[in-house]
Amino acid sequence: MLQVKNISFSYNKTPVLKDISFTVKPGEHLSIIGESGSGKSTLLKVLYGQYDIEKGNIFWKDEEILGPKHNLVIGYNFMKYVAQEFDLMPFISVEENIGKFLSRFYPEEKQKRVAELMKVVELTKVAKTKVKLLSGGQKQRVALARALAKQPEIILLDEPFSHIDNFKKQSLRRSVFKYLKENNIACIVATHDKEDVLGHADKMIVLNNHKIAVNASPENLYLNPKTPLVASFFGEFNVIDDQIIYAHQLQVVEQSDLEVIVKQSYFKGNCYLVEADWNGETLFFEHPSAVIENEKILLKIAL
Repeated sequence: MLQVKNISFSYNKTPVLKDISFTVKPGEHLSIIGESGSGKSTLLKVLYGQYDIEKGNIFWKDEEILGPKHNLVIGYNFMKYVAQEFDLMPFISVEENIGKFLSRFYPEEKQKRVAELMKVVELTKVAKTKVKLLSGGQKQRVALARALAKQPEIILLDEPFSHIDNFKKQSLRRSVFKYLKENNIACIVATHDKEDVLGHADKMIVLNNHKIAVNASPENLYLNPKTPLVASFFGEFNVIDDQIIYAHQLQVVEQSDLEVIVKQSYFKGNCYLVEADWNGETLFFEHPSAVIENEKILLKIAL
């Protein structure tokens, strides 16, 4: 189990993390969300031992994770970290990059392992291609596979699918997270993408003002968003009578005290997101079809 106990970290005397505590069990998937600059990436680097913390402790099982003041070489064998910069070897192939740190004494096992991981990250077709010729998304997948090559006990992922195009992102996300679960690898993901969280994460941490604002399951936070920050991560929302209401929770009706004037309709595929004026405030609701501009609409909250 990963145990993070009251850790604090400052960068050039500027506080970044304050009194952060949480746990992650083997095989568990934790997502870290927050606005840009909230400390998501910094927290991953602290967990990896890249920075020295000012106070607190970090343990994986019985081993304490320490920073560069204590370790000549950063990192631990049981943990892998995939940053937004991939640090690959450009002049060798995809399969050579993935297998670079696997033992050469067991060539058959090595080849089988590399083939397995290329399938997980959907790169089998470019196995022989030099990394320098790959797209940014393909390089990100090579970095993921290489981090998994030596079967870590815990993996830290910083925006792991940010460079992947939408044609591949959904299937790749399912493949990687399924692999981690099946192999009991703990996973901590820093992300701004709700699709990395919903359907995959066991727990979700929201960072705000250098601290953990919320720590709960994604389902709980989606169904009961306590703050606009949490609601905004999941989608368009409104605050009506001090209550957070998602756009999809508003329905057009024939009788209601909630009257709005339509400003614009945005096609979203399965529905239209309608922007409206409500007593001088902007309000959003979803509707099966576009609504005429300046039309008066009556809405009700359908929780």
